[in-house]
Amino acid sequence: MEEETKTETTETTPEADQGEAPEAAAQETPEKKAPSFDKPLNKMTTPELKEVAMEIPGVTGAHAMKKDDLLAVIKEYWEIEDEGPEQKKVQKPVATIKSLKTKMDELREEKARAREADEKDRVDILRRRINRLKKQTRKVAKA
Repeated sequence: MEEETKTETTETTPEADQGEAPEAAAQETPEKKAPSFDKPLNKMTTPELKEVAMEIPGVTGAHAMKKDDLLAVIKEYWEIEDEGPEQKKVQKPVATIKSLKTKMDELREEKARAREADEKDRVDILRRRINRLKKQTRKVAKA
């Protein structure tokens, strides 16, 4: 009986289980392909990311995760690299105060012509554009 128990214990040892696990994991990795998402992961909403994360085996607590955590888990599982700098939005060139003021002067002249022609709608539009440019000059001055 002692021999039988020894053989049973050797078969159920963690070492035996570990020997099988890498083989199973090795079989899963070649078949694992990243799914094609409708839109980029960064553009997906948190509920959409939670649905994707719930399909990943071994992920628990996806409902409590925040968007950054969900993105990290999904990208790690599907081995997706972060988008490179070529996919980032290009920043608009910052206008100088001088260029903004020359544009404001041009709009003021156009506004005076529209006032003479009695075009109230055009005057109102130009007034708002001048106002926006004034706000932009203040922002540029602060920066």
